[in-house]
Amino acid sequence: MKRAIILVIDSMGCGAMPDCREYNDIPECNTLCNVAKANNGLNIPNMQKMGIGNLGEVMGVQPEKETNAQYGIMREVSKGKDTTTGHWEIAGLVLDVPFRVYPDGFPAEIIDKFIEKTGCGGVLGNYPASGTKIIEDLNEEHHKTKFPIVYTSADSVFQIAVDVDVIPLDELYRMCHIAREILVGEHNVSRVIARPYHIVDEKPTRISKDRRDYSVEPPKPTVLNEILKAGGRVVGIGKIEDIYVKSGISHAIHTGSNAEGLELTLKAVKNTLDLNGIRIADAKEPPEFELIFTNLVDTDMLFGHRNNWKGYGQAIEEIDAFLPQIMNNMTQDDILFITADHGCDPTVPGTDHTREQVPLLIYSKAENFKPGNLGIKQTFAYVAERIREWFNL
Repeated sequence: MKRAIILVIDSMGCGAMPDCREYNDIPECNTLCNVAKANNGLNIPNMQKMGIGNLGEVMGVQPEKETNAQYGIMREVSKGKDTTTGHWEIAGLVLDVPFRVYPDGFPAEIIDKFIEKTGCGGVLGNYPASGTKIIEDLNEEHHKTKFPIVYTSADSVFQIAVDVDVIPLDELYRMCHIAREILVGEHNVSRVIARPYHIVDEKPTRISKDRRDYSVEPPKPTVLNEILKAGGRVVGIGKIEDIYVKSGISHAIHTGSNAEGLELTLKAVKNTLDLNGIRIADAKEPPEFELIFTNLVDTDMLFGHRNNWKGYGQAIEEIDAFLPQIMNNMTQDDILFITADHGCDPTVPGTDHTREQVPLLIYSKAENFKPGNLGIKQTFAYVAERIREWFNL
């Protein structure tokens, strides 16, 4: 059985796109290189051997004359710099019209309808903010009023934060479903995000494993749909299921951390993952081929948005240290793609995503696979093209 594995290191961009200023970003943004510099170098020997040090000045990572992988850079054609846009393009779907953003918060017509349909009585916030900061600022009022905290960012997101001891998790998810139904048409927002938290040592602390993303359904089929239609299987690990709204995915499992996502990916590669327990749609059994698609979100959610360059660097190193387990268990019928979906440079002003190109590392043990420099690809959809080629779609 032929297989493809995609590891998206969420937000690990590697340099500003030429049009970055149109997205209020500076040409100096470069998540990977700036994180490496801030940490006085990164220790990522496995990605170094794959060629990531050949893509720019990544402090601590030497360029390699002979790599064990193909390496290159991909630029984004789609209009945007968010998770949905980046992942859709990786799967071959280019977004021509950007999702709506709300730099001044959401208008009354949206908020009033949300309050009416959810019966929540009111909302707190309704302005662009860092998620950790806004729950710290509004937590006390949230406990007094029992109103959900609503906020956005420079990205196209409608985020709802609640203390699950004040508003139960199921109720939070219900509110998100209602918001998703409201935010269509002219108010087409990329994602509605459930942001549950609880109090730990008197401090509001987000619950990563219970976060949920309610994305817009892809308007066209992606390579994921093509794989299923052709008799293949698609296993989504992390928030992949949410990003594609289950479209083109036969099996899905959410994760609470990068460590869990990597372990589940390894189990999938070793064929020890309990697929019966994570089935969400029909797929031919046994499948003719399989895509294992993993999002590793900690780099973005825990460190990029929080300007934590130290944690970001440690997360990259932890991913790198785990890679040999995945690579050693691959067969000659497997191909591995390591990439990102956008940037979120923790060393530049602001806490939002940054409009960046992304690294691409491709590894396989196949006899006809030739490592080397891929150069610059003008679309993230290059990954979808390679997968179609690998599966002869």
